[in-house]
Amino acid sequence: MAHQSKIPIKEGFIPFHGYKTWYRIVGDQDKPDKLPLLCLHGGPGFPHDYFEPLEAIAVPGRRIIFYDQLGCGNSNVPPDPSIYTLALYLEEVEAIRHVLGLERVHILGHSWGGMLAMEYALTQPAGLASLILADTAASSPQWVIEMRRLITELPLDVQQTILKHEEAGTTDSSEYQEAVNTFFRHHSGIRIDPRPDYLTRMAGKPGDDVYRIMWGPSEFFMTGTLKDWDVTGRLGKIHSPTLVIGGRYDHATPLLTEALHRGLHNSEWVIFENSGHFPHIDETERFLQVLKQFINRVEAQM
Repeated sequence: MAHQSKIPIKEGFIPFHGYKTWYRIVGDQDKPDKLPLLCLHGGPGFPHDYFEPLEAIAVPGRRIIFYDQLGCGNSNVPPDPSIYTLALYLEEVEAIRHVLGLERVHILGHSWGGMLAMEYALTQPAGLASLILADTAASSPQWVIEMRRLITELPLDVQQTILKHEEAGTTDSSEYQEAVNTFFRHHSGIRIDPRPDYLTRMAGKPGDDVYRIMWGPSEFFMTGTLKDWDVTGRLGKIHSPTLVIGGRYDHATPLLTEALHRGLHNSEWVIFENSGHFPHIDETERFLQVLKQFINRVEAQM
């Protein structure tokens, strides 16, 4: 990004479980009153690249850290699928913080990354200054209920195609995939046109296996290990100041993000009126403004 040209960038790997997790740090050493921002990407298995607009948060004295979770993007891809668990990715957050010396940190989690961020906050880690939970939910079953409701807004033939293949177990068919794409055109990235190069760059990177194992064949047909995940009853144990973000046309619907906000004692809730599942892409300028203001308010009270 041109306006970031003078800000240093460092990339590398940290050793993790006998493999290597890739990271990227944008910005130089933090000032005492400016804490780093660690970003947890979605998916599972959706590499960090789509976070590129967030690099603008890096200013002199504030670093922003991205990484690709094990099994996707630029990180190693372990051959044993049983390694891909929530416990593994919680440990990875801790490993990143430890190796990169992130003693006090803001954490932003998008979609699945938001679920991971909530689970991490529930371990009561030291030095967690704030949470930013973007386009996410506190419950997989609730997520699926909302998805199925959104499916009813699709053309009838698309609805029938989705049900037919899910019942027959043929979700890998091109017809099902096309129906999934139709769903997303209606409910998610409908506004991202033309596609930025950082989204195009993600095509062909590994991560699909992690998604299938932990999530399932599609956003709305959860068969993976996260299908019963639900922290709704535990949200009151998260004490960090939290910013909850959603898009008006997000498949993580306003109903889901509002429920998250209501369950958290110390949270703010912002809906982006012209966004789908990626407000930081759909409404970059406003997103960055809201994020900066929140982080600055938290730091002013430290």
